[in-house]
Parts: sequence; structure tokens; C-alpha cells
Amino acid sequence: MLDEIEGTIQGHRDGHGFVTRDDGEADIYLPPNEMRAVLHKDRVKVRIVRSDRKGRPEGRVVEIVERPPQPIIGRLLQEGGVWLVAPEDKRYGQDVLIPKGATGTAKTGQVVVVDLVEPPALYGQPVGRIKEVLGEIDDPGMEIEIAVRKYSVPHEFSEACIAQARTLPEKVRPQDKKGRIDLTDVPLVTIDGEDARDFDDAVYCEPATMGRGKSATKGWRLLVAIADVSHYVETGSAIDIDAYDRATSVYFPRRVIPMLPEKLSNGLCSLNPEVDRLCMVCDMFVGADGEVTAYQFYPAVMWSHARFTYTEVAAILANTRGPEAARRKERIGDLMNLHDVFRALSAARSRRGAVDFETVETQIVCDESGRIDKIVPRTRNDAHKLIEEAMLAANVCSADFILQSKHPGLYRVHEGPTPEKREILSGYLKALGVGMSIGDDPKPGDFQAIALATKDRPDAQQIHSMLLRSMQQAIYTPTNSGHFGLAFEAYTHFTSPIRRYPDLLVHRVIKAILGKHRYALPELPTPGEAHAKLSRRLEKAAATRAKTASDKPRKLSTEGLAWQAAGLHCSANERRADEASRDVEAWLKCKYMREHLGEEYGGVVSSATSFGIFVTLDAMYVEGLVHITELGGEYFRFDELRQELRGERTGIRYAIGTRVRVQVSRVDLDGRRIDFRLVREGEDMALRPSKDKGGSGEAHGRARREEAGTDGPARRKARKAADGAPRGRGKAVGSSGKASPRSAAAGKRGRSSRR
Repeated sequence: MLDEIEGTIQGHRDGHGFVTRDDGEADIYLPPNEMRAVLHKDRVKVRIVRSDRKGRPEGRVVEIVERPPQPIIGRLLQEGGVWLVAPEDKRYGQDVLIPKGATGTAKTGQVVVVDLVEPPALYGQPVGRIKEVLGEIDDPGMEIEIAVRKYSVPHEFSEACIAQARTLPEKVRPQDKKGRIDLTDVPLVTIDGEDARDFDDAVYCEPATMGRGKSATKGWRLLVAIADVSHYVETGSAIDIDAYDRATSVYFPRRVIPMLPEKLSNGLCSLNPEVDRLCMVCDMFVGADGEVTAYQFYPAVMWSHARFTYTEVAAILANTRGPEAARRKERIGDLMNLHDVFRALSAARSRRGAVDFETVETQIVCDESGRIDKIVPRTRNDAHKLIEEAMLAANVCSADFILQSKHPGLYRVHEGPTPEKREILSGYLKALGVGMSIGDDPKPGDFQAIALATKDRPDAQQIHSMLLRSMQQAIYTPTNSGHFGLAFEAYTHFTSPIRRYPDLLVHRVIKAILGKHRYALPELPTPGEAHAKLSRRLEKAAATRAKTASDKPRKLSTEGLAWQAAGLHCSANERRADEASRDVEAWLKCKYMREHLGEEYGGVVSSATSFGIFVTLDAMYVEGLVHITELGGEYFRFDELRQELRGERTGIRYAIGTRVRVQVSRVDLDGRRIDFRLVREGEDMALRPSKDKGGSGEAHGRARREEAGTDGPARRKARKAADGAPRGRGKAVGSSGKASPRSAAAGKRGRSSRR
């Protein structure tokens, strides 16, 4: 009897699908006829019946194990007197029939939410009823309304949470200050973006000396004060339950879905200027070499002496006699001290060999109606970097504090590349003639050294992109394995409890250690599908480490399993927030580019695949696909090692960094896809065989600065999209089909939000 394999259906817009296996092995392909009785996200048992022409295992569904409740969002249509909803997420593959009387108040063309009444069958479509009417497709903010439901992002607080928030005080009361250090006379300040509304961190620095006499060490006293959310959000309370469910704030252009009610996030827990606020402080001594040699944590009450913006601080640091400095004379000395300690911390980062690739980050600027007005590069000045280094230092201290106390908690873990990724990267570097590589046990400094050694090459962007892709995504876990990208032996998140639940847990643990007791997690929900995937990844990583160490994986206690579940939940919801944000940005960019159909732009190849090239436009930072059929009348071979397409007849090459000129040819709003056509006059801009190993071009990278894991679920799904891409003239041959395409939108950026 053939083995039955359990997994989750991942639909494809072209009608076929895949089963993501629970055991972590290669996905199983399902042809269109096998998808007729199942839906995207269904859990099933399948049998492998053959291998298809691409060598993929092909399966047959033998049992539907579970149909998770999944409202479907789409547009209501009427065809031949029959009402149906066309799903906005094309991975569902089938329209949903709506019986007469089940349409409610919805009108033709409106966006609606549908609950399934009958699942699909071999010879019948799914049947549903309209649960909610969202409005017209062009209504301002519709893309966000769709995304929060599509990705099941909690966007309404429970009645119990709202009721509890009403009982909170309007300001800090005398009884709240008991047992706290009074820092109201210390000129702590906040430094944030112009549009920031919640301020969860404040900083202060002054020159200091540790020790006496000849053994005295000069350096700085650095204070990082973080909003004390844990004082107001008690474990297991109604607000806490909602905060845990969300796990993170979700950021969209022009709208934020906060983790906490506004009374806390923008009020009591926001370190607003010139008002008393409760905080948790990491008080550090930083030596002249940038190393933190002493620290302490304590609860305090503070009074922010100024609300600075990054732009303002950067201007003051650049010119202490300028107009910005003239308005802030009393704070100039403090800012210069902060700048001094930043330079010391930054030098220490370089010595550690922390990975720090320069990429262009973008910001979507919308008008009042929610339409994109422009897409601009987000510049990082010394003020951004100053705050970043201060937050990193506090996060490292909090991880060390928890580790030294042997109290369980959540660490922010970023592991090095897997053996498979190391092998791919080594082959790639060798193919491009880079005279450096990484070994079996690479260090962050190895990556940084390669980046520095190749920064002046014409194909530098291509090389740096592959370095980033080889790394894993960071996760929250109670098992400390260090942070590879930042080159820290232990790291956690302490600095943003207003918008990240793991930070709130870290605060509670630190308070418990200070109070000489143990923090106990409340009962948490059973992990779902996303958590299960992360759990399998953790188990696989633990097994690999154990194999290397010739030791069995350590079994977690009941308490350890509870912390692991919390880490899985927070990691999965972080991914969910990222996916929802990217979906909204892709929608906005598609709507924006619909107004530019037929226009020509210069751009740079950001990814080469077996089915075409993705190009990012220079002026607009929008990415689209030039399908292989648009590259010319010859066969193209995809070179996986070099990550490039090469024409067999002409030898013309398209690789990451190649400059091209394209025309906007098609925009698919539902599919979040932008198609370009290569402008023939620009053909000579593509690479031909020469002494250069790659193309030139300015980096328009989307990878994050430290946690560059790019082989996550979104990229794997994109690979499946590649497998479904039509072939024809301009065909790629000799390709493994393992390329990593990108979505239509560049990633959202924020201040060190995901380190």
C-alpha cells in the first residue's frame, strides 16, 4: 500500500496546486483535476502516484483531513442570472456560488466577504453566503480592508479589551510611581520619524568614568528608557489576550493596526514630551572601544525633555551653529554625546564583523484619497543609526540578563545559512570568479569581508543580493542560538513593547528577575498551521545541531514547550503582518502603474529566473516581470550558479544588476502583477560576454539589513508561480527551475523593526 502523506493545500492561480508536506519534504504537485474538490489551505492526505515531466512528485488526494474556517473575499458578480463571488485571492481557483436570498444588501461589483456553506466537489462549485459588504473596489483604503481579512489579521478589539481600556487612568498617578527611580530631571529625549505617533524609546548619554585611579576607564553612560507597558497590561487580562492574539502592530501606508488600544499606544505608554511616563531602563556603561562593560535594569518614571525627528537631529549633528541647533541650544551637548557613543558602538560592530549591506529602502507617500502620490527612497542618516545602535545595545543587555539569570524567555535568533544554502552560495561565488568563499562553519565576518572586497565590482549588487539570500529568517524562540547577522552570542527584543508582544514578555521576565520570582506564561492557544511550519523548522535545526555535536536534541520541559509555543505564535504573526503589508503595497503599486501603461523607464534586473527577469524601475522603485517570451526570438538558458539568463545564439546575458529599458505593458490588480516589455532600442544595454563578470546598476534591494532570510513561504510560493509560467518562443532550456522570483512590490521598511 502506498504511503499517505499529510499536508496543506497551496492553490495556484492557474488551476493546479501543491501540498506542503508536514514532514518538511519536497512539495507534492496536484494537477487541476485534483484541485476540483479541495480549496487553498485545506489539510489533506495524498498519495504520490507518479513524477511529472519536470521530475516533481505528483499526488492524488485520498482524504480531506480538515477544512479550516476561511472566509473568502471577492467581488459579487451576476452571470446569466446566477450570483457568484470571484475570489480576490486567485489561489482559491473557483468562483463561489451565492444562492438567491444569500446576497444580503450587496450589489453587483462590490467587494464582499463570503462564508462557505458547501465545500467544492468533483462536479460542483463551492456555495456560500455573503457575511459582510466591504464596499466598492475603488473606495479609499479598500486594499487594507481586503488584506486584513485575507490574512486573518485581527483588526477589531474585543468588547472586554475596550471596556478595560476605558478604566485606565488618563495620566501617571502618584501610586504608580512607588518603587521606581525618579529620572524626571534626566534630559531623556525621543528621536523618531516625522509621522510617528507612538514613542516607545527615549535616550540620554553623558561622558563617564568607571573605576578609580590608574585602573579607571573612560567611556559613556548610556540610558535607554522604554515605555513600561507591562505595568498597565497584566498577564491574562482582556487587553493582554487581544495583544497576544495580534502579537505585533501592522503597518500600512496611511494606517496602522496597533497591538494595543490607542489609549495605551498613543497615550499612557507613549513617551510624549513634557509629561510623566513610566518606563523600564537599561542603564549601561559603554567603554571607549564601544563595548558595554556594565549594565543594570530598573523601573523608573521619566519626563521627556524633547521630541526630536531624525531629520532635525541629523541637521544638528552636521551643523551645531545652524537654525535647527539654534532652536535646541540646551540639548546640543547631549546629542553630541549620543553621537560620540554611536561612533564607538559602530566601530565595535565593524570589529565583530556584523553583516551590514547597504540597500535602498523605499517609502510610499499617499495623497488624501489613499492613492500613491510618489515612491521615494528612505534615507538613513546618522540619527537613524544612532538610535539603532542604542537599541541594539539595550537588546543585547536584556538577552544577557535573562541568560545569566537562567530564567526562560524569548530570544531573537538568527541562525547562519543551512548547508544547502552554503553550497549554492559557494558555487555561485566560484562561478563569478570571486576569489573568496565561505567554509562549513561561516562567521558573519566572512560575509562582510566578501561584501567589502566586492563593493567596487560592477556586479557588486548581484553578489550582495546572493549573500543576503543565503541567510535564514530570524525567529523568536526560548532556545538561544545567537544572532548571526548582528554577530551577537545572545540577542532579544526589549525596545518596542508598544508594538511587539515578545518585547512585552521580555519586560515581564526582567521584572520577575528583579523581584526574585519566576514569570509564568498564561495558557496559550494550540499552534496552527503557520506555527506548525515554524515548529518543524526548529526541530530540523535542532536535529542538525545535535548531529554536528554528536548529541541528542534536548527535550523541552512543559514550561519550555509553553515558551516555544509563544515564540512560534509571535514569529508566525510577524510573518503574517509582513505578508499583509506587502500585499497592500503591491496593490497600491499596481493601481499606480495602471496610470503609466505604455510609458518607458530605465531599470535594473533585480532577479533572474527560468521564466524571465524581474526589473526594478530606477525612478519609481516598482518591480515587474519581463517574461522570457519578451526577451527575443532565441532560446535562453538559465544558469543557476550565476543566477542569469543567457541567449544561446547571441550570448546576451541578463543577470542581477543588468541595466535595461522597459515599457509598462500590463497590470493585473487581482494578481498583484506588473508586466514589462523589453524596449528593443535598449538591447545593447544588456550584458554580452566580456571581461566583466556582471552588470552595473544601483542597488534597489528589498532584503532587510540584518535578517535577510529570503527563502521563506512567500518566496517558495513565488517559485510555484514560476513553475506555472507558460513557455514558448524565447524559451529557457537546461534550467533547474529553482530560481527565486519576487512579488510585484518592494518590501516595506521601518526603523530596525525586525532585527
